[in-house]
Amino acid sequence: MKIKTRKKPFEAVMSLPKGKHRRPLRPNMLLQTVIRVVSVFDLAATRFTYTTEGMEQVKGQPCLILMNHSSFIDLMIASRIFFPKRYGIVCTSDGFVGKQWLMRLLGCIPTQKFVSDVSLIRDMEYMLHKKKVSVLMYPEASYSFDGTATALPRKMGVLLKKLNVPVVTVTTQGAFARQPLYNNLKKRKVKVSAHVKCLLTREQIKELPVRELDAMLDEAFTFDNFAWQRENGIEITEDFRADGLERILYKCPHCEEEGVLEGKGTRLTCHHCGKRWELDTLGVLRAEEGETRFSHIPNWYSWQRDQVRRELEEGTYRMETDVDIGVMVDFKAIYMVGSGHLCHTTEGFALTGCDGKLQYQQGPLACYGLYSDYYWYQIADMVCIGNAEALYYCFPKGNTPVAKARMAAEELYKLKKVRRKAAETV
Repeated sequence: MKIKTRKKPFEAVMSLPKGKHRRPLRPNMLLQTVIRVVSVFDLAATRFTYTTEGMEQVKGQPCLILMNHSSFIDLMIASRIFFPKRYGIVCTSDGFVGKQWLMRLLGCIPTQKFVSDVSLIRDMEYMLHKKKVSVLMYPEASYSFDGTATALPRKMGVLLKKLNVPVVTVTTQGAFARQPLYNNLKKRKVKVSAHVKCLLTREQIKELPVRELDAMLDEAFTFDNFAWQRENGIEITEDFRADGLERILYKCPHCEEEGVLEGKGTRLTCHHCGKRWELDTLGVLRAEEGETRFSHIPNWYSWQRDQVRRELEEGTYRMETDVDIGVMVDFKAIYMVGSGHLCHTTEGFALTGCDGKLQYQQGPLACYGLYSDYYWYQIADMVCIGNAEALYYCFPKGNTPVAKARMAAEELYKLKKVRRKAAETV
């Protein structure tokens, strides 16, 4: 899928009128039927099946549907499971670019990822209680990079109590293995399934404390797709299965150099020390020579997170890269405004560019996560920062791992939170 872009001077973009907030529409049944029909082909290719648990408890009620986010097939899965039940979809605002009318007719609710958006809660309440329509939401906000759960926002339980509707979870198996984000959107032959469960009734939400509701959500969104693949003997035989693996495994555990790895075909190679690994058909990494320090990809990814956290604690973390910059201020286009420089340190992000006209800073406590993506709308790997006024899509020109920026933003937020709380108790 591509997105509409337009070249425009930065000052002209920032002077454009900002779009006014509009309430979401009740989903158009005809369009939902079209999506259901179109989804048949992809789902048939995956031999999709699903199971349910306790769904009789929510029959006839609008509910909040929470689904893990693994692949582009997720929306097709939801359509297969819930059709003809109408439901709105909370989606990233850039999904509206160039097709606002269509997204609104589908009942989509735009929101800016990892940017405070008070109107989102009001829109969800409007759909659930005024329009009597369920709402589908991906609480992780971003696709999983390494096949494990992405951190959920804290105090989700507060939102559940405010919305006051039953909560249904959809957990997929095989969707990530079929089309992981790092693999340049290439599809593999993998069977996909899902489990649909009534996690919480309205009565349970009223009775349980927020802390317990959060714990239940954390448990529901705990998974490991690579472990699932290995344990269930799911073989992926495509000869491109390691393509792009350096996007998530960017630091060599042997020589500890960054930006020197390359995933190609079925191998991952370090071009600094020469270490090579084979990614077998069960998703297990094996060194061609010597020790295999990390055979399980999420363990390697977790080690990288530990390394990032150490850099942050020691004050040595720094990411700098020249970038191409796209800006979103409305739903008409992503405006490509030129080049700039992005810097990320323990003080947060600093973006400069457009001959000095663009200067934006974002502190480490702006949000608990970071919107970063691979091969974003078939353009390039991307890091997005910004606020309610404008979003800045930064496309690194060099070999900059956006996965490290995402982990650094998450770990820095936690670190600053702990330090601020400690300071307040002194």
